[in-house]
Amino acid sequence: MRHTLYTDRIVIIGAGLGGLYAALALAPRRVVVISPDALGAGASSAWAQGGVAAAMAQTDSPAAHAADTIRVGAGIVDRDVAHRVTSLAREHILNLTALGAPFDRSATGEYVLSREAAHSVARVVRVQGDQAGAAIMAALIEKVRAAPHIQVLERTMAVGLETEAGAVTSVSLQSAAPDRSAPVRLRGRAFLLAGGGSGGLYALTTNPPQICGQVIGMAARAGAQISDAEFVQFHPTAIDVGEDPAPLATEALRGEGALLINACGERFMDGLHPDRELAPRDIVARAVYQQTRDGKRPMLDTRAALGGRLQSLYPAVWQACMRNGLNPVTHPIPVVAAAHYHMGGITTNSEGKASLGNLWVCGEASSTGLHGANRLASNGLLEALVYARICANSIMATHADCPDAPEITLRFGHGGTAPPLDAIRALRHTMTRNVGVLRDHAGLQRALCDIARLETANPHVPEFLNMCATATLIAAGARARCESRGAHERADFAGPPEGRGHRSITTFTAAMAQRDQITKDLT
Repeated sequence: MRHTLYTDRIVIIGAGLGGLYAALALAPRRVVVISPDALGAGASSAWAQGGVAAAMAQTDSPAAHAADTIRVGAGIVDRDVAHRVTSLAREHILNLTALGAPFDRSATGEYVLSREAAHSVARVVRVQGDQAGAAIMAALIEKVRAAPHIQVLERTMAVGLETEAGAVTSVSLQSAAPDRSAPVRLRGRAFLLAGGGSGGLYALTTNPPQICGQVIGMAARAGAQISDAEFVQFHPTAIDVGEDPAPLATEALRGEGALLINACGERFMDGLHPDRELAPRDIVARAVYQQTRDGKRPMLDTRAALGGRLQSLYPAVWQACMRNGLNPVTHPIPVVAAAHYHMGGITTNSEGKASLGNLWVCGEASSTGLHGANRLASNGLLEALVYARICANSIMATHADCPDAPEITLRFGHGGTAPPLDAIRALRHTMTRNVGVLRDHAGLQRALCDIARLETANPHVPEFLNMCATATLIAAGARARCESRGAHERADFAGPPEGRGHRSITTFTAAMAQRDQITKDLT
């Protein structure tokens, strides 16, 4: 029988931008944050290079930002959500500045803004070119460490949710050490999921290894509704050097004038879209993927646009090149399309609440309707900020403060099962091969059969079951969506379709029924 702990604290699962921002916003409510790594080390927020999209210039407006978001989302964006989020963007940039985020400023104090793909103007607030995620996280971590109402449980993994009468009552925790531990049940007052997306389910990804569908999977397995699971965004300029995860060459480089060329020196975006390198991300990703598939070696050429300035303006890109023996001053940077951001996730309402009671979700694990079928660049961090506060306000309206909620003493015992590394590798490869940039009916059915086989062989490892659940939802959703729309490209359905589309809403039970039927039919 599992050991059970009780707390009157709000339990936040995930320690990325959304989780930490919400924890601060919940003051004076007592909070415990569950972090699978040392604080900040494994969060995809800290890896974000571009920055936060916000209409900060006098020549820009939230309405224009919303229009770009809706246009890029390929007919799936919830227009009310887009207008709400973009109207709040400036407020959150100013709040992050007050919290210590060192955004780039001009000599007159104005925010320095970058232009990224599919934005009609420059509106991405940045830090040292490509250091926004790391710098914002560092500022929040300093505040969280000093906040008396927040306790952080580091190197602790959430692997399951338990419910009673349709509401979440507890979370199952394990040590995140390599050998894992026996699970411990933690019963809390309310639960906020802020644990990231699913990029790590793919063999080619820009995400930290821990961002592999854990949070979406555990919520789905507990019965939460899932929306738009099939919409996975692939970044077109991951640096192709064999690293896992792949280093990212921020989209801001193309905003500065960097060009996409192939081994023959051809600009292959010519003729594909009027904005060429700054076309919507799905279009550029497919073009890069096709060049790779054709053996033409796509590359990002920063030589004329940036030259030696790349080192000081974009230090993360420069360092990735240096450690792999690349000199971007003299040679183009090889690139590949890689899984980057999950635009679907756990269905949430306008207050950030999931379909299960006592459960809120913010950040990449959620599906708010903002991103549609194709996320506008740098809207991810913005969404996390806006909905972290929305969730915090909703939780505070639901739960009174409990000032005598003591800190939790967590002790793990032996008895856990280590993650099946060979099975994880196989899962990642089948996702990249069959549920990647270009999909078709036969490949999606193969993926569902592969996932079923791997799950059957590893039935007692909760974190792997969470991964398989999210992978099943993505593949089943992609098979069910018989069209090409945004980032979801079906080789067997020509696109893009005309007019508005529909958001998909499903459950793990429905996805499993589809998977079971396919497995039965094909075996």
